[in-house]
Amino acid sequence: MALIWWKKTGETALIEEEGIGNRELLTGNRGKLDGDQYPSITQAFKENKDTTGCASNTMDLLEYQAKELFREIGIPVLPSQCIGDPTDIKRLQIRYPVVLKSQVPAGGRGRAGGIRFVENTIDAIAAARAVFNLPILGQYPQVLLAESRYDADQEFYLALLLDYELRHPVLLGSVEGGLNSVLAREQMQKVVIEQEFSPFYARRLAVKMGLQGKLIDSVSDIVQRMYQIFIQKDLDLVEINPLGISPQGEVMALDGKISVNEYALGRHPELIPLALASVNGHREQPMFKSQLSEFNLTDKQGNIAILCNSTCLAAATIDLIYKAKGQLAKCLILEGYASWDSPSLSSPVQQLQAALKLLTEAKGIKVVLVNILSNFAASEEVAEVIANYILSLFEQTPVLSATDRGMRPTGTNSRPHRSQAQSSNTQQLQLASNAQLPHFVIRLLGDNLDGVKERLSTMPIHWNHDLERAVEQSVSLAKSA
Repeated sequence: MALIWWKKTGETALIEEEGIGNRELLTGNRGKLDGDQYPSITQAFKENKDTTGCASNTMDLLEYQAKELFREIGIPVLPSQCIGDPTDIKRLQIRYPVVLKSQVPAGGRGRAGGIRFVENTIDAIAAARAVFNLPILGQYPQVLLAESRYDADQEFYLALLLDYELRHPVLLGSVEGGLNSVLAREQMQKVVIEQEFSPFYARRLAVKMGLQGKLIDSVSDIVQRMYQIFIQKDLDLVEINPLGISPQGEVMALDGKISVNEYALGRHPELIPLALASVNGHREQPMFKSQLSEFNLTDKQGNIAILCNSTCLAAATIDLIYKAKGQLAKCLILEGYASWDSPSLSSPVQQLQAALKLLTEAKGIKVVLVNILSNFAASEEVAEVIANYILSLFEQTPVLSATDRGMRPTGTNSRPHRSQAQSSNTQQLQLASNAQLPHFVIRLLGDNLDGVKERLSTMPIHWNHDLERAVEQSVSLAKSA
């Protein structure tokens, strides 16, 4: 459960988040934080959510991932261990009693039965089996977090979020954290960071929360470390709920949430594995997803098509297309897997080939924007599949022949000979097909794509790591087509 400030059409609210992600509330209209009125949670969520129920540009990390980052920055967390299978409980290195937590990107885990307290190995194995088979909002965990139990004397709420309308980070704090949302609303305090951050802002929040003595220093230190990771990683949200306070006054981050801005992944490649794991870290009920689906667009009169590998990523791409004054014709989503190397009911190669076939054969499409978020190795395979498919349209076998392999830059083959051969092949390719290939703008993460780019150098293929620039290029090509 999490709390977050929100404003819509002049009405300010502190919303209890239960079963929905903070990311919904960080998109759309970000407002000033005055906190005078509290509309219903349901009404606030319905007014501010996008059409997919997902963030347009953020991803929530799983709890264990957030705590890994907390540990790196010096925020105290409990001894813990990730469990991938109930049998791993036998190798648990944490002393009992232990709490087992379902790792899914959804709120309401406690009320849904996704958090279990156990006293011994037998009970822990039984509880782990139950939690692994417990869907929370249709999502099954791939990993459980086993953590030492902590008896807190007090529980606080702390958060640092980016307010896009104010264009400033905002600190939130309450001496009533945990599940007591009513008291949390009554006790919530805020501090807007209007100038360069200093310990003054952290202490100001602690004082406004009513803390005294050593707690001011302890909580201020946690807030400063939250800000440090917030800035270092270009995050949209850092939240600790609850921050446990022991009878001796020691602080402990008992639960945490971090929202990663998708646009920042290019600057922080170390976050890519975490973001991918947060997307792939759960199994969805098979009946909920088909392997290839189409985003329901209200207007399909344009000439731009989109191909993504998650609904949230598609929503972000669509939003940027419309902001750039582009017009969409179709948006396909490879729903069976969130990244190239995760399991699916059918071959990911077949799925991608089917999507490419639909888009290249559709009438009126002049530009295809491919935006697939995956790890570097998977991105290379995606690029190979795209290259093979496009080259097959020009009647060229996608598998390299012996002659092609001989033309690689070895000691016996010079670049001039290779260039002449490629030029000859290019002319043959252009004569081999009368089909009009749409422009492809491809956005993949990874640096080892030079070989594929060279194979497609004479095709209307454009590569761009930056999503906003890829969108701008797609719109420009569509308008000039």
